[in-house]
Amino acid sequence: MIRLGITAIMVMMESLDVVLYTLTKAATNTGMSDYVYVSYSNALGLIFFLLPSSFFYYRGDRTYPPLTRLVMAKLFVVGFLSCSAQILKYVGLGLSSPILATAISDLTPAFVFITAVISRMEVLDLRMKSSRAKSIGTIISIAGALIVTLYKGLPIVATSPAPYWPSIFLKELPLSLSISNWVIGGFLLLVQSFSLAIVYVVRAWVIRDYPAELMASLISCIFVTIISTAVALIAERSDPSAWKLKSNTELIAIGFNAAFAVGLRTAVHFWAIRKKGPVFVAMFKPLRIVLALFMGLIFLSETIYLGRVIGGVIISIGFYTVIWGKAREDKVVEYLGQPAPAEGDRTYPPLTHALLSLKLFVVGFLSCSGQILKYVGLGLSSPTLATAIPDLNPAFEFITAVISRGVILVQSFLLAILYVVRAWVIIREYPAEFMASLISCI
Repeated sequence: MIRLGITAIMVMMESLDVVLYTLTKAATNTGMSDYVYVSYSNALGLIFFLLPSSFFYYRGDRTYPPLTRLVMAKLFVVGFLSCSAQILKYVGLGLSSPILATAISDLTPAFVFITAVISRMEVLDLRMKSSRAKSIGTIISIAGALIVTLYKGLPIVATSPAPYWPSIFLKELPLSLSISNWVIGGFLLLVQSFSLAIVYVVRAWVIRDYPAELMASLISCIFVTIISTAVALIAERSDPSAWKLKSNTELIAIGFNAAFAVGLRTAVHFWAIRKKGPVFVAMFKPLRIVLALFMGLIFLSETIYLGRVIGGVIISIGFYTVIWGKAREDKVVEYLGQPAPAEGDRTYPPLTHALLSLKLFVVGFLSCSGQILKYVGLGLSSPTLATAIPDLNPAFEFITAVISRGVILVQSFLLAILYVVRAWVIIREYPAEFMASLISCI
């Protein structure tokens, strides 16, 4: 139940993040400075959201752990890296599009895995399938990022601005982006994604030593506000008018960024990292690709190119390969972490339910059939093929799990096929296969 709650919250966070990308792109299209945007967003989020929420949360009997110098130093690192990641993200977004920014962000799990291995928060053992899956998924994700950044391809879908959409999304929107700006923007987004991965790992260190998510978010936001304001003052020192908001689009984008990205998302990420770890927080990034394509097409009238779609699909494949490896590793850890029962305390439930006995019989029958098919197939092929085919088991398990939720007829049909195959094997093939399955069953 807790896992489902965290999952639903993280899906909502990623969906709102795509909305933020679209609003930010619309604001930068009106000429707003990226540095001023970061400074205003963090300042408003600090003043109107994090400070009041921290005050009311800790007003009663709740207390927070004492702040040590080491914790403050770690929070400063989080603030500095977060500020750098935000600036890189919005500058790269201004040079490219929300679609590219969303696709590149899917590299975050791969970068988190690399950073966690370097910092020894993750174990890399290539003898284990989980480690091999995470390593291969990381390589696939990086390859997809190179494709989505460097290969444009043919246009797939193109639209013109619809007259019924609000003008805040379409004002002064460039019809196309140059290739050089797109590549530069993609490179900046790559650096931002790697910086964000380091932020996740450092946050995990902070929460391990200082388990107070809201206070950690407040202090890191103070550092981000100070650093981003200093950077904006230096970058816009020759143009004081850059601090003046020129349209409602800029005000809406800053307000949404302050409420969501600064106030809500940071605290939720700290909380989710403490519950499930940094890789879990990064695993929801590919969910944003479809929504980003839709919103970019509808609100920003962007053209969808073949290269972006291919690269996004490859990144998603790499992403879910990493997550599959992580999930497999978590299952092993959960199993090994279960306490063994004391000697003499091992008991089993009584077999009184007829349906349970029938299910156990079906399990035994299918296991026996599976062994017969394995031995026959091994005799007709080779050990290499027999070793490669079991890698399809996760896919078949997923398909079977979906079918078994309601299609009983399909289940019966599959059982009938197993009966026929079993009879065909025993009648037409060497009968020693049955002896092999009988001995292994014993």
